[in-house]
Formats: sequence, C-alpha cells, structure tokens
Amino acid sequence: MNTSELQKIKQRYNIVGNCDSLNHALDIALQVAPTDLSVLIIGESGVGKEIIPRVIHEHSPRRREKYFAINCGSIPEGTIDSELFGHEKGSFTGAIGESEGYFGIANKGTIFLDEVGELPTATQARLLRVLETGEYIRVGGQQILKTDVRIVAATNVNMQKAISEGRFREDLYYRLNTIPIQIPPLRERGEDIILLFRLFAMQMAEKYHLPKISLSEDAKQLMLKYKWPGNVRQLKNITEQISILSKDREITAKNLLNFIPQDNESTELAPINRGGEHSYETEREILYKILVELRGNVSELKRELNNLRERFEEINPLPITNEFEHKTFSHNNETSLMRTDAHPGHYTYIDAPERHDAATTYDAIAEEIHEPDNLNLSNLGRKMVEKALERNAGNRRKAAQELGISDRTLYRRIKQYGLE
Repeated sequence: MNTSELQKIKQRYNIVGNCDSLNHALDIALQVAPTDLSVLIIGESGVGKEIIPRVIHEHSPRRREKYFAINCGSIPEGTIDSELFGHEKGSFTGAIGESEGYFGIANKGTIFLDEVGELPTATQARLLRVLETGEYIRVGGQQILKTDVRIVAATNVNMQKAISEGRFREDLYYRLNTIPIQIPPLRERGEDIILLFRLFAMQMAEKYHLPKISLSEDAKQLMLKYKWPGNVRQLKNITEQISILSKDREITAKNLLNFIPQDNESTELAPINRGGEHSYETEREILYKILVELRGNVSELKRELNNLRERFEEINPLPITNEFEHKTFSHNNETSLMRTDAHPGHYTYIDAPERHDAATTYDAIAEEIHEPDNLNLSNLGRKMVEKALERNAGNRRKAAQELGISDRTLYRRIKQYGLE
C-alpha cells in the first residue's frame, strides 16, 4: 500500500504515528480485510488493539452487517456461554425467554473477541466448533444452529505459556492465529510518543478551553526514555493530568518527573554498587530475628533433654559393685558392662557402641546446660524488638508483622524487656 492511502486510513480512524511496525500492522489488516480468515491481534494492554478489528470489518464485504466488540474478560464464567451462543427458555434460573446470543445476532457480520485468552476451557471448545463448522448449540438446547460470522480476536496474554500451562487450547490457538498481527508497544515507537502527546494536549485544550501545554527538549528526551508500561492509555492519562494540574504551560523534565511514576521497572535505573562498601545491617537483623525465634526453642530443648536423661536412668538403672567401680560408663572407655538374662547378677564385658553416638549425647546435654548463658540472647532479642518498634514509629502491630511473631508474643517481649 502506498503512503497516501495509508495516511488516509490513519486520518479516518484517528491513528497517530509513523513507525514502521505500526504501518506494517495496518498494511496486513487492509490486505486480510477482503477475506474471511480469522485474525489474532497480539499486543500489550493499552496499545490500541481495538482499532484494527474495526479497520478490518469496515474494509471487508461484511461492512454493511453488524459488528460486535466483546470483552471476554468482563463476562462472568457462568454466563459467557449464554452471552455468546444464546440460551433456551427455562435453561437456567432467570432464563424467562430464549436468547439468540451474539453468534446468532451477528450472523453475516463480524465479532471481535477482546481478551480471548481469558475464555473458560468449556467455552473454548464451543468456539472451536463454530470456527471449524459454523455450528453451535444454545445453552439448554438440542438443535444445531448455523452461523456465518467472521472472528477477529485479540489478547495481551503470552499464548504459548498459556497453552503449556493448560489454560488455553492449542487447537483453538492455531485456528484463531491464521493471520497474526503484532501491535508494537509505545516504548518501541520512538517519535510517535511526542506526536501522541501533542494530540492529547490539543484535545484537552479544546475540550476545557485551556492553554495548550508543550514539552521542552529535556522533557522530550525523558518521554522517549521512559518505558511506558501502560502504553498509549498511560500516556493519555499523564497528558490529561499535566494539562489540568500543571501551572506552567511549557513542561520541563523537572515538572514531568512529578507526573511520571518513578519505579525500577519503568525507568530501569540500576542500583550503584560502590566497591569496598557493604552494609551488614540486613544480615544483623536476620540473625536477631532467628535468635529471638530460637530462644524459646533452646529452652524447650533443654527441658526435653533433661527429661529424656531422667527417664533413661529410671528405666535402665545400672547397679555398680565394688568389683567394677573402676569400670564406669564413660564414653572414653572402649568397653561397657551388660547384665545377662541367663545369669542375673552377672555382667559381661562388651564392646561399646560407636563412641561418637555416646559422645554426641553427653556433649549435647553438657552444651545445652552451659552454653545458653554465653549466647546473651536476651540482649539480641531486646535490640531487635527496639529496632522494629523504632522503624514502625511505635506501631506494635506492624512491628510484630515485621518480626514474624504474633501481637501477643510481641507484647510479652516488650513487657519482658521493660520497653513499655
């Protein structure tokens, strides 16, 4: 298509922009319009996908027939089949009469299914049958009906990922994707961003009788570098905000920063890592948190080990005679004594079990008896609670959430540490 024809199309549908990818998408739409092939429009949210289906319909042999644009994501799952394919009287509660559905009403026309990736699996099967045979059955009905409808679909979902996760039928995807049209995101359209800003600024000035705003050179550079995650929709919203709220009519980069969200995803500002510097604040706080949680566990473990040792001594008392006083059950000896059932009162020397097991048991008991006092957990826990309260301006609920403990536990710690 030559440039003059393309410009006429843009003027007719109020399309602003001269980037090659946008021109290519319009060219494909006009080429496929005279046919009945299914079209799948792919692009991020807010790029203006809804314009392409209207261009296709109004340049097709069906242009005198009905055109419906349906947002599949806005219709509840329980009613979408009835909305699309119709229903019979009494087929469900509230069905006081029969309904033709969009596929019945739009016969010979065009249906645009926006957000087609949000369709329920059962509805996808019905849609596949319509695309392949032109046949469908109303909800609650038995009669097979015929329709001649052209389908144009659009999605901002990663369809390959949706297929691999089982959220979208692969056969339906290939049936819809006969002719794919990719709409570029705003960040890839270069100078089109400035053209669109001028258009929206002019529309606001005419609508509300305001002086028209303009951009300085540094503001233009900032606009071109910004990622625009909301695409054209976000640019329009920001332009409207500036038109109403800004006192200056020439917008500088400094003014623009007050309206453009400053976050890592949008601006792609990488954190600066200065060599030789490292903050241990995070690691210290993590250790404080772990130690506070472990404090109760260590005390509990201490009691359990003592109880186990007392039970073991009660169940297995070992009579020691003078003959064997020098033979104790120390884990440093290589042998131990065992009483034999065949000869009560007689003991036999046996090889001790592996020494590291006994040593581990006794060492664990000794360690839990003597070590906790040296850990000074009380001071560490106190510091952590103080820091959490300080960071949250004394808000105990937020401090408890940060520490990962309940409100009641935090109140008990505050009272214990005398922080009231």
